[in-house]
Amino acid sequence: MKKTIPTLIGFSAILTWSFLALLSTAAGPVPPFQLAAMTFLLGGMVGASSWLVRPSAIRSLRQPWQVWALGTAGLCIYHCAYFFAIQSAPPVEVSLIAYLWPLLIVVFAAFLPGEKLKAHHVAGVALGLVGAIVVITRGGTIGLANGVMKGHVIALFCAFIWAGYSVLSRRFGKVPTDVVAGYCFITAAVAFVLHLTLETTVWPQSATQWSAIVLLGAIPLGAGFYAWDYGCKHGDIMILGALSYAAPLFSVIVLLLAGFGVFHWSVAMACILITVGAVIAAKDLLLRPRSPAIDATPRPSALDGRTG
Repeated sequence: MKKTIPTLIGFSAILTWSFLALLSTAAGPVPPFQLAAMTFLLGGMVGASSWLVRPSAIRSLRQPWQVWALGTAGLCIYHCAYFFAIQSAPPVEVSLIAYLWPLLIVVFAAFLPGEKLKAHHVAGVALGLVGAIVVITRGGTIGLANGVMKGHVIALFCAFIWAGYSVLSRRFGKVPTDVVAGYCFITAAVAFVLHLTLETTVWPQSATQWSAIVLLGAIPLGAGFYAWDYGCKHGDIMILGALSYAAPLFSVIVLLLAGFGVFHWSVAMACILITVGAVIAAKDLLLRPRSPAIDATPRPSALDGRTG
């Protein structure tokens, strides 16, 4: 039970990321780096807001440079690089390559103290990868239509960055999750500079677009990152890696429920593959033998029957 709750908390982050595509679409034609600056600022404020009642938590920001380097690479470099990748290669191909990170998490986690890569971990994450490929390509062919492009290389870099960030977070398990607010603020600042350098500012035009941006920053890019940090540090990271393939599937389902698309057989197939893969990977967690029940019936002792 020690890892069950943290693992479920980490999984809640995956659920929030399922709304990324929907909320990003509803946000309107806001340039990507401007959107990142706005939403990560909100994400940082979500964590920092608790400091009003926990002022002592501010001291948690005093961390070694290695902690800040890891957080900056995880949130800032990953998302900025991903935006560049999307602009430099077909989005579907970029998504497929970038979504190698759950597989890499499982592989990298095998080198952590106390962790051991088992056959069911590999089988589960492999099924999840196939399911992600099916739902992202809609059951179509897999390939790089125009050969290897700069965006493909950057997408592969993204996969290594996020997997490395997630696994190495485990090495800093004693660092409070409050530091994630600092990661968000740094990412917002870098994205803002990139926006001013590369983009033209476009403000949301309706209450719906503003609402989508607020929700995007508060939940997937706010609460989601705090939950993921906690899950990676204290939960079963190999199971989280396998469960992560549910994110693209749930994202498609959310879009369908919101009316942004038409149902396709690939969604059902991906659902089966990812679910089976997750169950296989989580075998140890789901089928952990129970401790034998303690018999509360009083047993006679050698002292029974004595008279005082």
